[in-house]
Amino acid sequence: MKQSCRNLIFILGDQLSHSISSLEGADPGQDMILMCEVQEETTYVRHHCKKIILILSAMRHFAEDLRGKGFDVRYTELDDNANAGSFTQELKRAVEEIKPEKVIVTEPGEFRVLQAMSGWEKSLNIPVDIRADSRFLCSKEEFGAWVEGRRELRMEFFYRDMRRKTGLLMEDDKPIGGRWNFDAENRKPAKPDLFRASHPQFTPDKTTRDVMKLIDERF
Repeated sequence: MKQSCRNLIFILGDQLSHSISSLEGADPGQDMILMCEVQEETTYVRHHCKKIILILSAMRHFAEDLRGKGFDVRYTELDDNANAGSFTQELKRAVEEIKPEKVIVTEPGEFRVLQAMSGWEKSLNIPVDIRADSRFLCSKEEFGAWVEGRRELRMEFFYRDMRRKTGLLMEDDKPIGGRWNFDAENRKPAKPDLFRASHPQFTPDKTTRDVMKLIDERF
């Protein structure tokens, strides 16, 4: 593992995409990836154990994908003895040991995490580039402009404007089917003869089995 790097790219557990904005312009020869499983994120609210297994297993598989692309990945597992227990503390530990020139991260989808992230540059005394999450169809700035001047916020109206903007489920300027939603019908119970696709099933590989064992013991 590198003892220093140009950029330390911090990837969170719900950002497991090779097209995530934090990876734009990343260079395996100069940059390092940081990923960590932390106690705080598994316990700040009650989570189903299967959800924790899914996220941690996906993180470990994604880390291996990145290594396959030549990246040096600093990965902290949940039961590592040196695990500091939170995103902030794990980042601080990595910065102190690796001494990167800059930290790059994609903004989180959760305000609680964004609040912590907003203080990283000051507390770490290092530039922190918080990039917009390009996976959303609407930016925060665009939504702020949409909200301005409205007396009430209703998802239905935002939803309609987004469909007009993107053309999704639209025929010219009209909604497909002639209606914006079918909520009333969707609230009715499904008929017994309704065709349902069977749920896909996958045999857990060693990585997933290791996570299952860890979560079973820890929770």
